[in-house]
Amino acid sequence: MRRRAEAIAVGPNPRLRPGLLLVALDVVGLVVAIYLSSVELQGDLPYCGPLHGCETVALSPYSRIAGVPVAVFGVVLSLSLLTLAIAWIRSGRLALLGAHYGLSLVGVVFEVYFSYLEVAVIGAVCVWCATYGLSLVARFAIALWIWVRRDAYA
Repeated sequence: MRRRAEAIAVGPNPRLRPGLLLVALDVVGLVVAIYLSSVELQGDLPYCGPLHGCETVALSPYSRIAGVPVAVFGVVLSLSLLTLAIAWIRSGRLALLGAHYGLSLVGVVFEVYFSYLEVAVIGAVCVWCATYGLSLVARFAIALWIWVRRDAYA
């Protein structure tokens, strides 16, 4: 009862809105990565509709790193980012926000590389991969936006 009274006296959590946006984008990325991982680990090809880019990308030698589907790394990244976002909302620790920002930056660097491979080397674009990439860039941009204004969310 005392914690609730203290929360009401202090006001609403200022991290809630931007944090929930990060969480929502982390969940979008996680769902896409889980779908692609499960399809690839079952030996199937992702459904891409009439575009067929997903099949081309999935069959390329660039779809795996050391035999592990790239999407599995996306699951690990998205789970990590989701955990960091939730922990930051709950605790307000800037180190957690900084870790989300830094980890999403690393993800964006890899995403730029994978997008280059799709367009310039493989010659096909996977809409699932592009969706994951866009969610990752958005996560990075929002984490950067929050980081720049971090004093307002302390």
